Amino acid sequence: MHTNRLAVILLLATAAAFAQSPVAAPPLLNPERPVDTPGDAATPKEPKAPHSFDLSAIDKTADPCKNFYAYACGNWRKNNPIPSDQVRWGRFNELAERNRYLLYTELLKASQPSPDRTPLQQQYGDFFAACMNTTLADEKGDQPVLPVLETVNSLQDKQQLASLVATLQSKDGVPVFLNIGSEQDAKDSTKQIAGAYQGGLTLPDRDYYLETDARMVKIREQYTAYLVSIFKLIGDSDDKAAAEAKSVLDLETALAKGSVPRVELRDPQKVYHPMPISGLKALSPDFNWDSYFSGINESSLTSLNVGTPDYFKAMNQVLASSSLDEIKSYLRFHVANNDSPWLSKPFVDAHFNFFNKQLQGQDSPTPQWKRCTTLTDRALGEAVGQDWVKQYFPPTAKDSMEKLVDALDKALGEDIQSLTWMSDATKKQAELKLSQFRRKIGYPEKWRDYSSLKVERDDLIGNLRRSAAYEFAYDLNKIGKPVDEKEWGMTPPTVNAYYDPPMNDINFPAGILQPPFFDPDKDPAVNFGAIGVVIGHEMTHGFDDEGSQYDGKGNLREWYTPEDRKQFVAKTDCEVTEYNNFESVPGAKLNGKLTLGENTADNGGLRIAYQALMSTLAAEGPAASQPVDGYTPAQRYFISFAQVWCTNQTDQSARVMVKTDPHSPGEWRTNGSVQNFDEFGKAFGCKKGDPMMPQNSCRVW
Repeated sequence: MHTNRLAVILLLATAAAFAQSPVAAPPLLNPERPVDTPGDAATPKEPKAPHSFDLSAIDKTADPCKNFYAYACGNWRKNNPIPSDQVRWGRFNELAERNRYLLYTELLKASQPSPDRTPLQQQYGDFFAACMNTTLADEKGDQPVLPVLETVNSLQDKQQLASLVATLQSKDGVPVFLNIGSEQDAKDSTKQIAGAYQGGLTLPDRDYYLETDARMVKIREQYTAYLVSIFKLIGDSDDKAAAEAKSVLDLETALAKGSVPRVELRDPQKVYHPMPISGLKALSPDFNWDSYFSGINESSLTSLNVGTPDYFKAMNQVLASSSLDEIKSYLRFHVANNDSPWLSKPFVDAHFNFFNKQLQGQDSPTPQWKRCTTLTDRALGEAVGQDWVKQYFPPTAKDSMEKLVDALDKALGEDIQSLTWMSDATKKQAELKLSQFRRKIGYPEKWRDYSSLKVERDDLIGNLRRSAAYEFAYDLNKIGKPVDEKEWGMTPPTVNAYYDPPMNDINFPAGILQPPFFDPDKDPAVNFGAIGVVIGHEMTHGFDDEGSQYDGKGNLREWYTPEDRKQFVAKTDCEVTEYNNFESVPGAKLNGKLTLGENTADNGGLRIAYQALMSTLAAEGPAASQPVDGYTPAQRYFISFAQVWCTNQTDQSARVMVKTDPHSPGEWRTNGSVQNFDEFGKAFGCKKGDPMMPQNSCRVW
């Protein structure tokens, strides 16, 4: 996750999140709406609270030296099948489901009209109420999208297109053709500038349009059927719907051919191309940029970063070669598709069947209360979060987290000093960067102001559009302003964490600071193995293949000596080769370059959290090193780490993840890390040459 909107849209690793998002594919940024009927409103059951270090999860028939993930998670995986409304089920999901339920109870209470509601409770309560009213959604049918479709239909010539795109993006929240927003200047992190990037695709990645294997061909056939169904739902005849579907697929395929591959987007040098507005105009002369910038209220903009210049050349060719009717078909589909998860049942069915069932392997729709809770958190996260943290994140939790971060900070400093491949000159720069880390724990010091966002109890689509317009304006308003160093990129109940290179900060929302990640009643080994590794992971991101290109002030600047950079690349190449050989599911190997940053952070986080644990145990005396539950502290540490990643996943979503997610699957986040750390093998009595203790291993940090 990133603190600016562009990185969320692009799913870049510029700000590196600890965990996979529940849904990895861009089209699912609007979560699936189920096919609930008004009468299907049973009171949800409270999920049980997860607990740390689960002895019952361990499969003692497995050999930890051969497959540690199978040992630590084997019984958990057998006893925790994927729920029918999920595509992946793991320890993250367990906690996220509980947090979501607790948030739901707050939203449900706030949704009941009462003079006792605070202004914030009325705002997010009414938003939630509008979302839950599926009866009204079914009564309205396609009416909510008709005005926007009529605006698209009124397009007379291509010169008007830029103005229309501006309206769709800034007023209606419809992502077409390109992404624009604010970002920190990579070479002057004190400045907020505008950035323009590729966009406009519906399928998860450019490869879904371009690869020719049987699976991708089938997905495109299913996508075409979905396109046809949406066009028919907004009034097209069978023949016209088929023709329009072909136009959309052809146009998006052309955009995909001009899109930069996901791996290249991870390199900050390759997405930094500051230029005057005239430079952007030269890339896409057939797009009326003056009208576009006027339409988004940025007519005074004189320069920006064009992250993907080749894409804008390709976009120009697409606009020049496509007919006006073909462009209108593309726009009409995106308008309807954008709202389809929240419209009437026929739209919902079509959207779910393609994006969730066919593409991700989800058996049944997510209950409405879950979807509406998630949607409200996304739209009004810092309004909802203010009340949530009062109940579920006591000050003692924040104090404990500060102490853990201090321990990890010290361990990383020691780790830097221990590196044999790094020169003293570069070590000094690394230590300086570490000393400049900012830390954010729990929730923002200053909450967002949503008072300008109008919410109506009987207008979900209107609320979504007004929310999108609010976010768009909020984001663009940062351009030219000082950077807000205290802004957050995740909401408080989120079960995740992230590092942001331009901010040089580590961020831990309240949602993750509870079991199975953090439990003040557990021994240090358990907490260091779980939340300790999370902390170490985010810290290591400051020194991975991307983070190491930024200095302590968040500027894109080389601070390695040439020889040290050469050594660093050789070390990371070892990880790329290693992870390239891991399979997510049969026939779907990981992309070691796409996952390099997260793999480096996993390996580094495991090492420095272990160092911090050993220092803590030494300070606490001999009693702290005694076995608990039959396991030594070192063994408990590694088991606690592995059990964070206990996961079951559908085959379909695993294949999407390999293409789109910069994180490795849980099995390889576990085994890939421990097999690179000899202290694991020593803890479990492995022999050199065992799969989990190979003769040759990779180490960067």
